[in-house]
Amino acid sequence: MKFILITKDAEITKATEGAFQPEDELLIFPDWAPALEACEDADLLFVDLLATLEKAHKIAGYEKFAEAKMDHPVASATPLVLISAPDDYELDFMAGFPNFVFAHLRRPVTYKIFRRASTWV
Repeated sequence: MKFILITKDAEITKATEGAFQPEDELLIFPDWAPALEACEDADLLFVDLLATLEKAHKIAGYEKFAEAKMDHPVASATPLVLISAPDDYELDFMAGFPNFVFAHLRRPVTYKIFRRASTWV
């Protein structure tokens, strides 16, 4: 299986260690544009909401990512698992797109959560 993770958070990256099967492929990107290009044959795309923000607390960066993913010829078909912002992180607002998010993970994201998520597909 192939998994893509978009994050700039070292703790989230660390939580992936050993969570996937040895034969699985996990690609980690700090920015979403190259991650979308890597979605060929990907089974799940994990995205840390905070990694998509261009300005702190402004959801516009996430919306830009969402629109790019929906328009992408390959990544549009890859199921998205959204990693939420911390509970105390304020956003100006949150927009939703019908059928865009396959699953939603709350922080803190742990090894156990990634391990479980790897069985969803």
